[in-house]
Amino acid sequence: MTLRLLAVHAHPDDESSKGAASYAYYRSRGAEVMVVSCTGGEGGSILNEALADNAMAQRDMAGLRRLEMRQAQLALGIEHRWLGYQDSGMNEDGSVPANSFATIDLEFSAEPLVRIIREFRPQVLITYDENGGYPHPDHIRCHEVSMEAYRAAADPARYPGDGEPWQIDKLYYDRIFNLERIDALFLLLSVKEPESPLLEPLGEARDWMKNYPDLATTHVPVGDFLEARDAALRAHASQVSPTSSFFFWPNDLIREAWPYEDFQLVESKVDTVMPESDLFAGIRDEA
Repeated sequence: MTLRLLAVHAHPDDESSKGAASYAYYRSRGAEVMVVSCTGGEGGSILNEALADNAMAQRDMAGLRRLEMRQAQLALGIEHRWLGYQDSGMNEDGSVPANSFATIDLEFSAEPLVRIIREFRPQVLITYDENGGYPHPDHIRCHEVSMEAYRAAADPARYPGDGEPWQIDKLYYDRIFNLERIDALFLLLSVKEPESPLLEPLGEARDWMKNYPDLATTHVPVGDFLEARDAALRAHASQVSPTSSFFFWPNDLIREAWPYEDFQLVESKVDTVMPESDLFAGIRDEA
């Protein structure tokens, strides 16, 4: 049986900061992995000072982000699909542009994802929680579309012209950013390099995450695939500075302190035992 994992993300670059090492890990084990980007990310700003004067970014942000996504895809060895919706942006007043992803009726915006699910036939789906991981309108809509498509894809009465029904076995939320991970990194770095400049941003992260609940159920061992994750992140050069202390920490430190990416099992049609170390636990047992 071919194992297949589908991860649904709001924008290009989200797949590289939330689960990329896991995708590379499962590819190394023979699983097929597909990432879906709901929007083109054209509403993003240049977040890397080195590209501030990039001519393509000034005239064609959508085109630039497609090129970046292609490089990230190659770095991870995954399949990729665009859902095709316009980035809603993140305005301070909470407004979103007309016809952007967050404004499209759910019945319509879920349909292309239903088609993908029925064609790809994954056993595992990864998406965001009801808060979107953080409250960007596209992240919240990504959750809503993922949940709608997850249920509709299995129902023969829904979208009857969009392929044969397919029931996904396991549904996960991304829990990559969690306090347990940050604590482990901070405490080890405090002992090994007490003068490290990374302690300050890690300490700040500990502070703003101190009330986060511990929801992760599944810890995927990705220590050997951190470099693939970094390469995918750096491919999104308009969004990620290669010197970012938020995204890039010493991989040897991560391998010693917390060599995992973390997920929360939300629904399962197969039996499994918690905590898990494999998104395909229960499915592999039946293979």
